[in-house]
Amino acid sequence: MNYLEIKTLGALKKAGYKSKNVKEEIRENLIPLIQKKQSPFNSILGYENTVIPDVERALLSRHNILFLGLRGQAKTRMAREMIHLLDEWIPVIEGSEINDDPLKPVSYFAVKLLEEMGDATPITWLHRSKRYGEKLATPDVSVADLIGDIDPIKAAHMRLSFADEQALHFGIIPRSHRGIFVINELPDLQARIQVSLFNILQEGDIQIRGFKLRLPLDILFIFTANPEDYTNRGSIVTPLKDRIESQILTHYPKTVEISKSITEQEAAILPAQLKHVEIPDLCKLLIEQIAMEARKSEFVDQKSGVSARLTISAFENLVSTAERRALRENNAHTIMRISDFAGVIPSITGKIELVYEGEQEGPLNVAYRLLSLAIRSTFIQYFPDPQSFKKSNKENNKTKPKPNPYQPIISWFDKGNDLALLQEEPDAAYLNHLYKVDGLFAVVKQYYPTVDKEQAGLLMEFLLHGLSEFSLISKKIITEGGYKFGDMLGSMLNMNMSLDDDDFE
Repeated sequence: MNYLEIKTLGALKKAGYKSKNVKEEIRENLIPLIQKKQSPFNSILGYENTVIPDVERALLSRHNILFLGLRGQAKTRMAREMIHLLDEWIPVIEGSEINDDPLKPVSYFAVKLLEEMGDATPITWLHRSKRYGEKLATPDVSVADLIGDIDPIKAAHMRLSFADEQALHFGIIPRSHRGIFVINELPDLQARIQVSLFNILQEGDIQIRGFKLRLPLDILFIFTANPEDYTNRGSIVTPLKDRIESQILTHYPKTVEISKSITEQEAAILPAQLKHVEIPDLCKLLIEQIAMEARKSEFVDQKSGVSARLTISAFENLVSTAERRALRENNAHTIMRISDFAGVIPSITGKIELVYEGEQEGPLNVAYRLLSLAIRSTFIQYFPDPQSFKKSNKENNKTKPKPNPYQPIISWFDKGNDLALLQEEPDAAYLNHLYKVDGLFAVVKQYYPTVDKEQAGLLMEFLLHGLSEFSLISKKIITEGGYKFGDMLGSMLNMNMSLDDDDFE
């Protein structure tokens, strides 16, 4: 039978419909998914063996949940995904403000209507997408916002006494009756407001002002909090925390590959951009490695965390940087360059909280330092570790030394040659400059024999950046936008001469 065709309470009873508690409803819909080994959170990556099992256990136990974790760890996303565990449609008494169950009405309006109309009481059907409520905890949130209060305008319009239950205006929590309600950043809620939640979490009902009313509500509560909030802005009052049955710790992606998958899933890259810009896997890995380096940097506040939004924004900016260059040159196609990573700096500086040492260093310098560390870490995944040749030659000084594939490149710069790669340089000129460096293309061909010309250009530039991070050649940012590479010794001598001149003055 199609329940949606039912329009009255009598017809609903005749059809044999039975009411369910929202937590029981979620539990019943979750069980088949667990039996089939299917995740109820299809868009959540990296939590398959950690957070998701904890959430499933909490939902099976019919618990309210507190997600505790640093920013950008998909806490709110997890809560929003839970609506898929609700029944698609449920019946409600038509006109009810709080989604009254026709078989178990709780509001004055619904009870009175049922008394007057009986089985003829009209009902309507509510989709699960309408059974989700969410509130960001801010210092200005009041008890009236969450629970409700007397509505003087309503009382005056209906000519009611303020003592009349009909004069009440329900807050967002009662309006989420028979659904899921989420409070984000719970510690930001003032302590006296948190106290107003005690009763509903323990006894399952609310109290408004001086009314004797005890309104039993059927709600799954989800709370999110950042542990840093406990010391910086506020805290979760202990009795409230005690009433939340399951506290689940979230975390950042454990591997670069998982982080890369999340970024690709969430980044808003347009089809037109993908058509014009080739995005090599190397660039994707570098983006993720920047975040990994930030999460262990001494300059970044680790208690605040480094959100996954950093990599998403950085990836979008990286694509746009390459796209902008192609548009300026009227090129239909281009490939990303390492120099394009200058375009992701605004995404880094805006997404990290610095400690005192980081503030002294400056956000711009910290961002470039994180990029340098990411290049150094990723380099040894693509090419041999330059330090291994030094170590090998020391160990084998009595035998024939291990040939260093990077030596021709280093020697070219040692002869006084330098190379400037401008960020806005046309693709043809960019490649021509790279091919001038002795031994650069040979190293790429040695380790990637089937690489095409454009990919070879990216790897050649990556080689230069990698060698500079291992202090085998010098690198400096030039004012026109881009980098200039030279020999390490000459760069050090020039720096010393500049210092001596300053001392002389």
